Amino acid sequence: MDKLRSPIFSIITPVLNNKSGLLETIESIKKQSFKSYEHIVIDGGSTDGTLEIIKKEKCISKWISEKDKGIYDAINKGLKLSNGEYINTLNSGDRYYSAHSLSIIKKYFEKNNVSFVFGAVLKKKVLYKYEPNKMLWTFNFYPAHSSGFFVKKEVHDKIGIYSLKFPCSSDYDFFWRLIKTNKYKGVSTKKSEIIGVFESGGFSSKYSVFQHIWEETLIRLHNNQNILIVISILILRLTKNSYKTFFETIKLFFKK
Repeated sequence: MDKLRSPIFSIITPVLNNKSGLLETIESIKKQSFKSYEHIVIDGGSTDGTLEIIKKEKCISKWISEKDKGIYDAINKGLKLSNGEYINTLNSGDRYYSAHSLSIIKKYFEKNNVSFVFGAVLKKKVLYKYEPNKMLWTFNFYPAHSSGFFVKKEVHDKIGIYSLKFPCSSDYDFFWRLIKTNKYKGVSTKKSEIIGVFESGGFSSKYSVFQHIWEETLIRLHNNQNILIVISILILRLTKNSYKTFFETIKLFFKK
């Protein structure tokens, strides 16, 4: 890579005590046929040998190792260090599907003149499609955040970074801000053009169903969706889950 030029891609990897996962992520980046990238690793203060790997790997362009306020705080730190034209978050343990993942994404940006691209992601099955109209009643309108989502850095500069108000669902809030104005256009890759592999058991799995539902509700209210619509969506979500989830959410509501 020409060091006199800014890289095309900034790849941000948050990690905490996941030495083996980080190695898998690094190897998938090294295999990329498109080489204009920087790899930024943000470590939350690991004690399992992760830091030793970070210091040793020459392909890592920049890194920080210190305690943080969660995964979105780590990503935000990476954003502040980034110089690439396009930003991608590749969590430790996640990886690019093939050596051509970055090349495919670059072509999508150039051919479609868009602000962001949702790449198809393998998560037990292939997840693909980008259907922004579904955002009005569900957040299942895109494949996945980590590994498949690429956005122009200039978009982050304009609409901001990830909010720490939503520790398990801040990507939903960012997508809402990104999409609701209709100023920024995006596309998705074809089902056959798998970009990333998303490993289950990540940080979001540490949160319960009712915590996800609650944060999604708060995100809708935070972004000024009609309160009657928000309440209707909340009721529909709760009726699809157990009574236990319902009462846990109600308790959380009164605690707030």
